[in-house]
Amino acid sequence: MILLLSIGYYFCLPQQLFKDPTSTIITSSSNDLLGALIADDGQWRFPECDSIPQKFKTCILQFEDEYFYKHPGFNPISIFKAFQQNLSSGSIKRGGSTITQQVIRLSRRGQKRTYLEKLKEIILATRLEFRSSKDDILKHYASHAPFGGNVVGIDAAAWRYFNRNASDLSWAESATLAVLPNAPSLIYPGKNQKSLLDKRNRLLKKLFENGTIDELTYKLSIAEGLPQKPYPLPQITPHLLQKAAKNQKGKHIKSTIDIALQSHANQLVKRHYNVLKQNEIYNISVLILDVNTRKVLTYIGNSPTDKAHQKSVDIVNKPRSTGSILKPFLYAAMLDAGDLLPNTLVADVPTQFGSYQPENFDKSYDGAVPASEALSRSLNVPSVRMLQGFGLDRFYHYLKQLQLKDLKYNTNHYGLSLILGGAESNLWDLCKSYSAMASTINHFNDNSSQYFTHEFIQPIYNSKSTIDFGKPTHEKTVFDAASIYLTFESMKQVNRPQSDESWEFYDSSQTIAWKTGTSFGFRDAWAIGTTKDYVVGVWVGNADGEGRPGLVGVQTAAPILFDVFKLLPKSEWFGKPYDEMIEVSICKKSGYRASSICDETSIMHIQTSGKKTEPCPFHKLVHLDNSERYQVNSSCESVSNLKTLSWFVLPPLQAYYFQNKSPFYKSLPPYRNDCTEVSKVTIEFIYPNQQSTIFLPKDFDGEANELVLKVAHSKPELELHWYINEKYIGSTRDIHDMATKPEEGEHIITVVDELGNEIKHKIIIAQ
Repeated sequence: MILLLSIGYYFCLPQQLFKDPTSTIITSSSNDLLGALIADDGQWRFPECDSIPQKFKTCILQFEDEYFYKHPGFNPISIFKAFQQNLSSGSIKRGGSTITQQVIRLSRRGQKRTYLEKLKEIILATRLEFRSSKDDILKHYASHAPFGGNVVGIDAAAWRYFNRNASDLSWAESATLAVLPNAPSLIYPGKNQKSLLDKRNRLLKKLFENGTIDELTYKLSIAEGLPQKPYPLPQITPHLLQKAAKNQKGKHIKSTIDIALQSHANQLVKRHYNVLKQNEIYNISVLILDVNTRKVLTYIGNSPTDKAHQKSVDIVNKPRSTGSILKPFLYAAMLDAGDLLPNTLVADVPTQFGSYQPENFDKSYDGAVPASEALSRSLNVPSVRMLQGFGLDRFYHYLKQLQLKDLKYNTNHYGLSLILGGAESNLWDLCKSYSAMASTINHFNDNSSQYFTHEFIQPIYNSKSTIDFGKPTHEKTVFDAASIYLTFESMKQVNRPQSDESWEFYDSSQTIAWKTGTSFGFRDAWAIGTTKDYVVGVWVGNADGEGRPGLVGVQTAAPILFDVFKLLPKSEWFGKPYDEMIEVSICKKSGYRASSICDETSIMHIQTSGKKTEPCPFHKLVHLDNSERYQVNSSCESVSNLKTLSWFVLPPLQAYYFQNKSPFYKSLPPYRNDCTEVSKVTIEFIYPNQQSTIFLPKDFDGEANELVLKVAHSKPELELHWYINEKYIGSTRDIHDMATKPEEGEHIITVVDELGNEIKHKIIIAQ
């Protein structure tokens, strides 16, 4: 019988006392409350606390159970006094329960208050005393005691009634909460104020009389007022809270969020939102990552807009059109593969690929532009031509290595528009990729020129999570450190918004590698920047996808980006990864490796793979007469009189646009009349370029406007003869523009120079 009773006693207490649902709460890295979601049963019941504030602990013991640390779970004297009082009154007036017994009663909700139930509580209380420490029992009580209304537990009560952590409560506030569980349904803030005040002050007087608090503290405490109504809980990171609740519902998540930085960023976003909403732009998201730890320091899923404009939508993880934000990845990929040097000239001329005709944002062309400048100015045509030359499948392979989860289709689906916003991505993945690139340089420089196998790892927002960068290796993860460094060198040259355009003249400014993006139809505006220590990502637009005039990355997202960077500590610029670089002679004019005939060169550190690139193709040796006005050869001039010079020569179409932007560009001199010309002649159409359908607008009289045909010739001084469908329409010299009014339908344009060189082009005229 004793054995059976012992076994029954051992197993009489449930292993888990409380199974009530709890609120999901998220705190900052310094343990400040950022937000909470109410429990499934409609109660504000925080997860069980790890510790109890000393002031509240003192108050609750003095009010509820002075002998808590001395009794075995029940107090015989208190029970005898309560029995005596209840017997004399003929009803239950006093319970005589210890805190341990109250924990048992709270866990057995719904049980009637009878003497049999009291006996069960005593047995279970003694069993709990054997199983748990006194402090753990006190934690159970503080976490599950009712505090009036739908507030349960000391932590929830401290925030609901005093808008602060329980550890920050005064003696008066702690005493107020200590007396509430005694009669939570009858006395709580906002109701029965006198009764609550009397109970609190009696407890404070007791604390004064036993020497717990001094006279001054006592007088100041009783002078404090009572809370009148519950405060709303903080909502500093509401979207991160929702994100965390998907996998950790009902838990206390200590995040990596820097509450000071988050609060300032929230205010900053609110200020920009109040301006942008005047243009009916309602949504903003911001993400700040620590490059070295991959911790999320600030998470703003959306602006403080209203429900009608999707306030609850977390845009950080939503796929949006990328605009130009992928261009740095292409530049880095081409450097990494050895297909490009930082300042290699790339063509910037009107271009058409089938039915796809990309255009620069300002509708103008430079003819030829350094690749680094094409990136910093975000020129569309050079980017598309670079992608076409590099290979769509090769670039797509690099993007898949970056683990951009919204790239769900094959390359045929995206085509060359991939580099201009034809694909979708999200702020989380893009910031992750930029931080991994920055970290690659840092790790390479700090770890004896080694990489890490898990460099492109996901950022963390839970402080309990750990980052594992993997093992050191001499093999690059995606891009080599030199290619990334050279990419960032180009990105730091991007023109900043008007308020920061003179940043390099201020000591307080910091160097930032950054890039903007604007999607087709002005639906998405991006700005992402990185320093050695931080990555900041900004998205601006409308969650429903509505485009707005002026919704451009540099005008809307970039100002927010630089305002956020002003909140961050200043970082040094990246160290140059010398072990992944070689020193070579570069042609200043073309950006290629200098050939033996380049006239102006400079020494530059390039990525190791860059030694595979071809030497400069744009310099050629030309023979001139003594006046240097004409080209000559042995057919008309003595070899001893030939003056040989290196000349920078672009293809005709590139030269046509380049010379308009570069006044120092000199076309090749013509051959002297008495010379026999042997050089190759090149003709290219400027407009229309590629096979195309042309719509001729009509004027006010209903007449179709003229079509102006243009070609570029390597020897513009030659006379060109123009034909449409083999019908002669005119001749030009020097400036080769021809105006005509072709009929509706298909036509063949033919241009023949006086040397017999010919070029044809098919067009379709629509009116």
